[in-house]
Amino acid sequence: MEPLSWFEIFIRIIGQLSPVWIALVLTFVVSIRFKKNLGLYGKLFDSIIGMIGFALVMFWIFVAIFGGPLDMIVTHDALAQISGLKNKTPGIPVPNAVDEELYGYYLLGGDNLARDVFSRVIKGSWVVISIAPLATMFAFMVGITLGLPAGYFGGRLDTVLSFLANLILAFPVILLFYLLVTPEIVLTGIPSYMAAFLFIFPLIFAAVLLNSRYHTQPSLRTPLMIVVLGIMGWLYLSTISEVGTKVSIIPGFMDLFDVPGGILVVFVSVVFVNSPTVFRIVRSLALDIKTRDYVAAAQTRGEGSWYIMLWEILPNARGPLIVDFCLRIGYTTILLGTLGFFGLGLPPESPDWGSTINEGRKLLSIYLHPALPPAFALLSLVLGLNLLADGLREESLRD
Repeated sequence: MEPLSWFEIFIRIIGQLSPVWIALVLTFVVSIRFKKNLGLYGKLFDSIIGMIGFALVMFWIFVAIFGGPLDMIVTHDALAQISGLKNKTPGIPVPNAVDEELYGYYLLGGDNLARDVFSRVIKGSWVVISIAPLATMFAFMVGITLGLPAGYFGGRLDTVLSFLANLILAFPVILLFYLLVTPEIVLTGIPSYMAAFLFIFPLIFAAVLLNSRYHTQPSLRTPLMIVVLGIMGWLYLSTISEVGTKVSIIPGFMDLFDVPGGILVVFVSVVFVNSPTVFRIVRSLALDIKTRDYVAAAQTRGEGSWYIMLWEILPNARGPLIVDFCLRIGYTTILLGTLGFFGLGLPPESPDWGSTINEGRKLLSIYLHPALPPAFALLSLVLGLNLLADGLREESLRD
């Protein structure tokens, strides 16, 4: 077979991504059709910038879903090596390929270990999409749970928590990552202990949220909290516990899943680094909003402090927090790329974009194709998140 031309490569990539295009079109059609009933999300489609950002973000989300768990759009195994295709240019035919068994081309060429660059970029999107938003959400749980009482109550609590947040922020981020992911630190079990501490904040948040909302309805509150906290507690223990490690809390037959050690370390590192910044944002919003008339009215009604924080202050801070959440996912994506680039945390064979860029840049003066696709993917996702945040900010200000 002859190598593909650039036009043929483009057409084949477009065709390979057809499930993504279909899902993207359906998402836009349904969202625009019902945008009047979708609140701030619906208003996003009145902003050109927001729509462009949303399209870029959803494109990579669908790529991650269809290319990760569903395995519908990858052309080869991201870890498979085919002899003779080391550093080969895009569109190179695969030797002795049978159409029914093996895709006939490396659409974006081969890397320095003869692996398909296109498939590694697709699989790498799942690594980023599965870690960055979830890690950001956990960081928000920590920041909100600590930031609301710090801003609302003030005093010594605010002083102590603010000091701890500033202490963490004083460390250079990369140096902090180096300290957390070095093998010597990992062997001590410190990341596992940090995971046990940081991951309990969603449980605390859910418990306080439900108790403050239904404290006058104990017949509903008690069973609801038992069910919700029971499920969340099981997930929490399954996440942090692993038989044979420093943190082994539940027996293996009760463990729903095992989080690979490298991913857990990266996850904990990202949550730990982002939490103090979220804390400061939430604290400043609480300091401002607690002076509003509707908060004074809630205090006059005799509402509890946590009810006021979670059901009066937090909903009125959602605009800035949603915008910051989108931006922070972008920052987290860059941090994950940085960790992968330096070979920290994730396994060496991981197809994450940072690792792929690092492998490709070693021969950048000779071969451009291994490094450019993952770099463009990282750039486009972060750009989409920034544009989406700008669109949400613009619409939230109009609201």
